[in-house]
Amino acid sequence: MKIAAIDIGSNAARLLINEVKINNRQPEFIKLNLLRIPLRLGMDVFTLGKIGEQREKMVLDSMKIFSDLMKIYKVDHYRACATSAMRDASNGKSIIEDVKKTTGIDIEIISGDEEASLVFENHVAEGLDKEFAYLYVDVGGGSTELTFYENGKMKYEKSFNIGTIRLLNNLVTPNNWQEMKEEIRKNINSKKPIVAIGSGGNINKVFSMSKTKDGKPMSLSHLKKVYKEFDLLSVEERMTRYNLREDRADVLVHALKIYNNVMSWSEINRIFVPKISVADGLIHNIYSKLQDKK
Repeated sequence: MKIAAIDIGSNAARLLINEVKINNRQPEFIKLNLLRIPLRLGMDVFTLGKIGEQREKMVLDSMKIFSDLMKIYKVDHYRACATSAMRDASNGKSIIEDVKKTTGIDIEIISGDEEASLVFENHVAEGLDKEFAYLYVDVGGGSTELTFYENGKMKYEKSFNIGTIRLLNNLVTPNNWQEMKEEIRKNINSKKPIVAIGSGGNINKVFSMSKTKDGKPMSLSHLKKVYKEFDLLSVEERMTRYNLREDRADVLVHALKIYNNVMSWSEINRIFVPKISVADGLIHNIYSKLQDKK
């Protein structure tokens, strides 16, 4: 069975295609293709309130490519979801209608809480030590999703309108930060030690740059050190020194600020970075629903 997930975020759109094979009665998810297109919808939406003509065309062109790729791979099931930027865009619904007419792709606009749940759907916590409590932190262009997990159960989830593209455009207020801080202090606490689990393109890039071994955590002190280094450099200097694309170099420092604040306020010193994303969550979500119907 082949399943595809389309995640249209505030910074980029991704198409993930997986083949699901059953091994010893357990599903094995094999990645066939992952395509990322830096649409940067948040650049328009968070300043203008809508998606501009140029980016609207980029959305349509990208969805045509995604549609063609799904046909080439003979995808059996798919789900396409749009998050913060499309949620906030005044013309989001009309663009979704145009995409449906021209490509056949049906895009759902999902809430921040559902976005957080999708990351949670990756079942990463099932393989983790029950001696700890876990805070999932998913940093996107338009929002940050927090999901707190203790004793095998979700205890708290919330979406905050604090994201890398919003920070890049100076659209996050001290009140936004204060709300996040108060929510974390009030809700993220446990008698068990808490560790963070990070997801999103930025934390994955910081993890690969850190040369940390897979399965091992990064420390908060390391994230703070990287933040200080990046903050002193221009976007061009970051691109040259760390071999980064421009659309990663300009937002990475903002992502680090979010992770540093979240971890400091929740008194977490370590963060694990498994390779999980909203797209992975969508694939698992589709598969689970198909099994439920059987």
